Amino acid sequence: MEPNVILVDPLDNELGVLEKSMAHLAPHLHRAFSVFLHDGTRMLVQQRALEKYHSGGLWANTCCSHPRPGEDLTSSAVSRLYEETGIRCADLNHQFEFTYIAKFDEFLYEYEYDHVFLGKYDGSFTPNPLEVEQMCWVECADLLLDLRVHPHKYAPWFLICAPKIIRIILEQ
Repeated sequence: MEPNVILVDPLDNELGVLEKSMAHLAPHLHRAFSVFLHDGTRMLVQQRALEKYHSGGLWANTCCSHPRPGEDLTSSAVSRLYEETGIRCADLNHQFEFTYIAKFDEFLYEYEYDHVFLGKYDGSFTPNPLEVEQMCWVECADLLLDLRVHPHKYAPWFLICAPKIIRIILEQ
């Protein structure tokens, strides 16, 4: 059975639930989260699995997903982080949220109210091959430059929130 996503209004108030694929067929605003892990000035990024139905092969943050209906947002981020990457990191801190819309083709959209979490981590990872093609550590300064020079390599939400997270990391 396909998972449901939580439909929200522009202030993140819940409006109901909808099957994930249906939410992406037309632009239905729904709740999501993005997890960024860092070790000092290095950020752990993932290349999305090539077989993903959108943004396959593009680089993104450590983990991105949707909370399930009835799930606590932070608990969901911790659980999905483990499911996608094999990383156990319970100390995630909510940083900010933003809304974005991306059109991938005539019938596929992402329209998300995205909650962004940041955590410190310096351990190993075991990516789920259904979700992640590969993962690597990258210096924040190098990543900022590459975002400007090669934006086509990155997922649309990552282009929006990565510079903000990098600023937070570098100010710590």
